Amino acid sequence: MCGIAGYYSLRGPAEEAVVRGMCARIVHRGPDDEGVRIDGGCGIGMRRLSIIDLAGGHQPIGNEDGSLWVVFNGEIYNYRALRTDLEGHGHRFRTRSDTESIVHLYEQYGIDGFSRLRGMFTIALWDALRRRLVLARDRFGEKPLYYAALPQGLYFASELKCLRGLGLPLEVDEDALRLYLRFGYIPDPASPFRAIRKLMPGGWLTFDADGSMREGRYWTLPFPATQAPAGMTEDEAAAQVRTVFDESVKMRLEADVPLGAFLSGGIDSGSVVASMALQTSQPVKTFSIGFEEQEYNELAGARMVAEKYGTDHHEVIVNPDSVSLMEKLVTHFDEPFGDPSAIPTSIVSEIARRHVTVVLTGDGGDEMFLGYESYFRVAALAKFDAIPGWTRQAMGAIAAAVPYSAYGKNWLHATSRGNRLERYFEFCYPGHYFRRRLHRDKWFRPLSESALRRELAWALPEGIDDPLRQAIYFEATAKLTGDMLVKVDRMSMAHSIEVRCPLMDHVLAELAYSLPAEWHMRGGRGKALFLRAVGDRLPPGVLTLPKRGFAVPLADWFRGPLREFLRDHLTSSSFRRRGFTEPAFVDYLIEEHQTGRRDNSARLWELLMLELWFRGWEKESH
Repeated sequence: MCGIAGYYSLRGPAEEAVVRGMCARIVHRGPDDEGVRIDGGCGIGMRRLSIIDLAGGHQPIGNEDGSLWVVFNGEIYNYRALRTDLEGHGHRFRTRSDTESIVHLYEQYGIDGFSRLRGMFTIALWDALRRRLVLARDRFGEKPLYYAALPQGLYFASELKCLRGLGLPLEVDEDALRLYLRFGYIPDPASPFRAIRKLMPGGWLTFDADGSMREGRYWTLPFPATQAPAGMTEDEAAAQVRTVFDESVKMRLEADVPLGAFLSGGIDSGSVVASMALQTSQPVKTFSIGFEEQEYNELAGARMVAEKYGTDHHEVIVNPDSVSLMEKLVTHFDEPFGDPSAIPTSIVSEIARRHVTVVLTGDGGDEMFLGYESYFRVAALAKFDAIPGWTRQAMGAIAAAVPYSAYGKNWLHATSRGNRLERYFEFCYPGHYFRRRLHRDKWFRPLSESALRRELAWALPEGIDDPLRQAIYFEATAKLTGDMLVKVDRMSMAHSIEVRCPLMDHVLAELAYSLPAEWHMRGGRGKALFLRAVGDRLPPGVLTLPKRGFAVPLADWFRGPLREFLRDHLTSSSFRRRGFTEPAFVDYLIEEHQTGRRDNSARLWELLMLELWFRGWEKESH
């Protein structure tokens, strides 16, 4: 696991000091080693967290004649099979690291070789003969990669902070902030700055000496199936899922450093721990987070799994004092990020790092095996299809006219939408929230539905016409990459710990998406097929626990220990000067929340994180 950075200058030779300066800002991603390669206008560098081949895995790594060099962030789980294939083609290896397989793979197959990789990764490869820089990113975007293509050249890095201080244009992207205010994160490929983009999941980019750039994707998530594969039964599908799942877990157990698992009280992480325990001889080290507020506490479920499999179990209780690390979180995210579960993710990463260097998690299970309760809402929203158009218009007008404080405003607005997908978005990601009380500055007017579809065309493709399948696809692409994986990557890497996610193995994902939704969603509950595959491994008590997700008691914290912190920031002159929303409206949101009339904690948290991000960026800029 590493962090990578570098640039390709069109205006003179690259400077080693610049590349080392970029890498110095991500030492937390790789505290064990550093490497830089300069060749004419191209400079590539890395910081390494040593996991495999501790002695021989130093980067950059070149091919036999030194015409190709690579820096790499991530893990290639099938590198042994790749090595066997490549040695059969005459390639000679000098190390036993997974990194070296990448450079020979590109030498043999070019860009097409990326589709043979099974793992999580970002790659920067210097092709000296062609004078070409090649970038690539894993299929789900588990590892981040930012880039800026400018007249003076191309710059890239694992984190935005590497690109600051280089004289790049850092004009705030207004549309990106609109997306943040809608979803609580900035979906790919946008970033907070107009000039900087994120390489798409499953994507590649080439940049040549004449300044020409090409982009493409070697993989996209298949559309969810509408019917079962010919001749396959549900029992046969469950057996396949069990086999591929265990294979995925096994591939992620290889490490030359201590390894463990994050264990919540849920089905996904419990299943991962069960598979690990069944495939290893030593007790699995497990790490769990709990809260003083019992309705958010999942430790009971975690203990059931830990006891069943005899794990070396560690627990920590998150109390409100732990939220004092908020400003540190903003520093590590580098962009506005509104998911409060980053707090416990950071804390459990810090605790785990005292014992292990690698952990496996259950992230991705809800997206791959349709575990979100919101999916059932899509079908329920069908009953509103019969509402006449003129009635919808009237409902929308009423929703716009009534004040925010009126009960039923959100429901009226959502049900006035013309189709089920739009209703799904309005219920799950309400975009009208600030429409009536919005500042007059055009900056923060919500994106229209057409603009939203244009910005997220890759996650809302034209090829899917069923609302449920569209919702499934969106959650497994835009939200998974932009929210869940950003949270896991930044918070784990902040503590120099590597996270591996077996449920996001692309072979397992392709299998899951080849099966119809009704096999996954049965009896008002998701993950039906996954439970048929591995549910027998879990304690019965875990199967009956209510689904909580990684919820955080923000509502209580904002009424208690964080009350003044919230008010001080959202009523400050700097916040009001930005014009996110009218000051009187924010005051109302705060007061309504404090009195308990309505839980506004999610939206208040998003605004607070946005203000903290602006403050951090402005402080560094000056």
